[in-house]
Order: sequence, then C-alpha cells, then structure tokens
Amino acid sequence: MSPNTTSPPSRYTITAALPYANGPIHIGHLAGVYIPADIYARYLRSCQQDILFVSGSDEHGVPITIRAQQEGITCQQVVDKYHQLNKQTLADIGISFDVFSRTSSPTHHETASAFFTTLHQQQCLTTKTTNQYYDESSQQFLADRYIYGTCPQCSYTDAYGDQCEKCGNTLSPEELIHPRSAISGKQPILKPTKHWFLALDKHEDWLKTWILDTHTDWKPHVYGQCKSWLEEGLCPRAITRDLQWGIPVPLAEAIGKVLYVWFDAPIGYISATKEWAHAHDRDWKPYWQDPNTQLVHFIGKDNIVFHCLIFPVMLHAHGDFILPKHVPANEFMNLEGKKISTSRNHAVWLPDYLKQLPDKQDVLRYVLCANAPENKDSDFTWQDFQAKNNNELVAILGNFVHRSLVLIHKYYEGKVPPCRHIDESDAIVIRYLQDTPQQVAQRIEAFKFKEGLQVWMDLARQGNKYLTETEPWHLIKTKPERVQTILHLATQIMAQLAILGEPFLPFTSHKLAAMLQLDTLLWGYATRKEMIPAGTVLQKPVILFQRIETDSLPITSS
Repeated sequence: MSPNTTSPPSRYTITAALPYANGPIHIGHLAGVYIPADIYARYLRSCQQDILFVSGSDEHGVPITIRAQQEGITCQQVVDKYHQLNKQTLADIGISFDVFSRTSSPTHHETASAFFTTLHQQQCLTTKTTNQYYDESSQQFLADRYIYGTCPQCSYTDAYGDQCEKCGNTLSPEELIHPRSAISGKQPILKPTKHWFLALDKHEDWLKTWILDTHTDWKPHVYGQCKSWLEEGLCPRAITRDLQWGIPVPLAEAIGKVLYVWFDAPIGYISATKEWAHAHDRDWKPYWQDPNTQLVHFIGKDNIVFHCLIFPVMLHAHGDFILPKHVPANEFMNLEGKKISTSRNHAVWLPDYLKQLPDKQDVLRYVLCANAPENKDSDFTWQDFQAKNNNELVAILGNFVHRSLVLIHKYYEGKVPPCRHIDESDAIVIRYLQDTPQQVAQRIEAFKFKEGLQVWMDLARQGNKYLTETEPWHLIKTKPERVQTILHLATQIMAQLAILGEPFLPFTSHKLAAMLQLDTLLWGYATRKEMIPAGTVLQKPVILFQRIETDSLPITSS
C-alpha cells in the first residue's frame, strides 16, 4: 500500500490483545501491544484507509475470580472496576481504539455461544472425561491456580498448580506434593468431569500449509514458535471449564460449565465489531468476512499460540470468517533488568505514570517505541527514559522547533517567508523532505516501528544541522534572501515532522500543527513541496518538552 494511492482505500481490521480486567495496564502491555497497534492504526487512518481498531476487556477466567476473592468483592465488581480504569488510561495515553468493548456484554455472550454451537453442530468438537481436582468443602472443581502444593523440583511449599513461582518450572496439578485447595485449605480429591475439546490435531495439515508455506513473511520468532508447535504435533484442547464465572456452555448436558476463557476471548474481537457497527449504523460483516479485508493481530509472544494456531482453527472450522494476514507479536519488555511481575508489584503502572508525570504521554510513547521488544526482549530503565527525553525530545526535536519559530517571529513577525534561491545545502534538505514520508511508511508497513521512529527523528536532526550550518542569525543583515529560504524550508521540516509524527507522538503532533496553522495531518500532504505556504502567520512557539530532572523520576518497586 502506498500513502499516495489513488485507488479505493483498503480495509483493515486491527485487533489489540484484550487486557485482563483484573488489574491496571503496565508499560509491558503498552510496549508489547497497544503502542505498536496504535501507531499502525493511526498511520493507516492518515493514509485514508478503511480501518477498524478493536480491543476490549477480557473479563472471564480464573484471574478474575482470584482478584475478586482477594478484594472481597464479586467478579462483576472486579471487571467493572478495571474495565473502566483500563479503558480510561489507554485513552489518556492516546490509544485510538474505534471500539473498546468487554466480554461480559450481552452481545459477546450471544456471539461466543453461537460460535460454540456452530462448531458443535459441524462436529468440530470432541468430548473426553478426565479426573480433575475437586474441593469437597466448596463443592467445586479447582482451576490450576486454585491449587497449591509443594513443588517437586525445588520443594517450595506454595507452588501453583500450573507453575512454581520460585523456580519457574511449569507444572500440572497432579505433580504437586501435598496439594491443597486455595479456597478451603483442604486436600482436594480427584473426580471425573466431562469437557468439550477443539480437535486441533485434525487441522494440522491445513495449518502447516497455511502458516509454513504462505506466511514466511511473519516475524522469525512468530514463525519459529508456530513451526515448533506444529512439529511437536497438536492435541485436542479443552474449550470448557468447571467454573461459575463465564459464558455458560450452551448445551443441556453441560450445566455448571463455562467456555474456557482462551476460547471466548478472541471471539471478543468479533462481538466488539458488532457493537461498534450497531452504534454507528454500519455492517460488521465486511470487517470479518470480506476476503479483501486484512486482519492484523497485535499481541505479546505469550499469545502467539492462540492467535496463530488456535483462533485460526476456530475461524477456519466455523467457515464464515477471514484469517489473519499478519500477527506481528512482540517479545517482552523488562523493567530495570528484571522481568515485570504484577504479583511482586515490579511494574510501572499506567495510572501511576499518568498521575506522577502529567502531560508526558508522548515521552512514554517515544521511549517505549524506541525500546520496543520487536524481535527480542528489551529493558526499560528510568535513566534511559530521562536521557531520551532530555537528549532527544528536548535537545533535538524541541530545540529545532523552538529555534525555527523564534527566528521566524523575530525576523518576519511570524509570517512564513518565501523560498528564494536554492543552493546545495538547501537541496539536501529538500531531498530529505522528498524521501522521508516513504521511508517512514515502509517501516510502519513492515511493522518496524522502531526504525520508523528513528527515520522520523533523523529529520529533526537534519533540521538542527541545517540551522547550525547555515547560521541564519549571522546572515540576516548581509543575505536576507538566503535567510528567507532557510526559514521557509525549516517550516516545511516542522510541518512534515507534525504529519509523520502523529502515529508515534499524537499529542506533540497536534500541538505542533496548531503552532503551524496546519489543518491536516493526512500522510499524503507530507509529500507536498510546500506544506505551509509563504505568508502563513504562525503562532508563537510553545515548549513541546521539558527537561526531566533525576529527583522527579518515580522509584520502581521491586
């Protein structure tokens, strides 16, 4: 896709992983999923493509029930609290969802139930009875996280039924020594229970062809993880659980069972689309059923198996839906050299950041994009955060904009001067202006957002270098026409920075556009020779970024 295309706009359905509504958003979520997804969505909008950017709260599953138990409130109260908090904080950091729904909505319950029914009727599911731990005191089957015991590897006495947090080993409940219920504290018994399974093994040949042959363009770690799973062989996977909180399995013989959260959550993308379409009097089907629509999933690497193998099998087996074109999953972001841990409160929580560092949304967006874990795990440190703000956003971008606007107001009363004679140094700037839109666009379209951000910041570097080398303040008396050309081109650089920067730093771009009297941030406008005409009266400069001193930085919990 070219930003200058004259053909009808393409259609994109962009999904961002549904955050669990059992706690606030942290920087790992932002760096891994929401900022890259937002950059992509904003870019496509600026290219006037038809896009729908979808997400919402994942409100079912064991993490919700655990949080409700910890806080002494109901599951519904938990999801209501964190849905509103996460929806607001994501909006406050500038994530431009078209719809941010929730999986507890009636539309989602109906959509997920109908999806299960279709797969059941088409004989895509199997059933199996297995022995699972049961708490006789509370009269309920126990999810893995509701079972504690001694780790067989390191002898830690409070290991979960799915993982030991001390040694990190993955476990199954049956491996625990002296298992006990997290609800009653008593030893559970093994009891038979029947569940429904998605027969992934029956789709192995199709998946191998679809992924390994036709999606070699996926990121190496995404393709590699899929290849590894397929080579090991797929097994049927349970899609129901014995829980009270969730979407009831729509079968008379399944009373007391709900849809497994991993099955119902991705269907939330579809139900959210239906809600958006209903609210805007639109048809939802083209965004999920038109083969010309590109479906793009933004996720973290822990969700690769669900979005590259399981959800595509669900969509393919159902028969009415398109399959993902791209799944640009990111790796993980660490914090100060350690893995982010919500249970240990080793995280930078978005609500805390917005409160402690107000009006610095774009600083966080910039740092997280510049350090994004696109192909390997990365690290966030407050020292680097401070350095990138002071040495790049303030000293390069902010400095160039402020210098340029001050000079235009000082010499021309804020009016953009005309472009006069072009010399060699001017020609270099003009070539930068001609090349940069396509250079940034190519990176964004290839999901190389770090590189795109770097190319964009290099334009500001070029602007600073241009002013420093031409020294218009020394030429104003001897070569006034030369100064006119220099500041005319500096204005065009600022305009292009505003347009091309909007996907990355939307708050800054809109501030800059207001100062320049630039009334459009459409990508194609950045390819014009003169984005800000001579004679335009510019507003006086507003400081875009303030220096951050060490004593104003938050202290990371660990």
